[in-house]
Amino acid sequence: MSLDSDKKIRLAIFASGAGSNAENCLRFFHQHPDITIPLIVTNNPQAGVIAIAEKHGVPCRIITNKQWQQPENGLAVLAEFAIDFILLAGYLALVPGELIRKYPHRIFNIHPALLPDFGGKGMYGKNVHQAVFDKGVDETGITVHEVDEVYDEGRILFQISIDITPNDTPESIESRVRELEYAYLPGIVEKLLLNNI
Repeated sequence: MSLDSDKKIRLAIFASGAGSNAENCLRFFHQHPDITIPLIVTNNPQAGVIAIAEKHGVPCRIITNKQWQQPENGLAVLAEFAIDFILLAGYLALVPGELIRKYPHRIFNIHPALLPDFGGKGMYGKNVHQAVFDKGVDETGITVHEVDEVYDEGRILFQISIDITPNDTPESIESRVRELEYAYLPGIVEKLLLNNI
């Protein structure tokens, strides 16, 4: 049984780059009976996600890191769109404490490695996959976790791994992890949101 249309769960996606995970989620939740994505937020005026939001007819708001220094700027935007949950999908900035307190246990992040290893400041994109490769570990994967005031230290909600083969390179690891993100992220977000209402 679906929720009333005016009671759909309202998810904002925060992204800083190309926005491929954001686009994957926009496609997945298009015409979803219970969840809608009415807003994309980026801190990067040159982010590719801006064009993706436009292509899907979803409003995109640029809130720079400097503007977040006054958190009421961002909180006002989220209030304007009546946002219930936030997904960080390649969002390369520390979320202000005020935002975390406003949305306790309702901000999630996708991290392209198995936390608690390979997390923290600077561990994003190619940096993560190079670190995984350099360490010579047997596996990598993705982690979905709650966001708190320290990079990549919130409660882990979901992980899935792949084996690293002797033929893998940092680039092939990145490609294989991206496939995991595309395959699993929208469904995991759906479960998290529906279990929270």
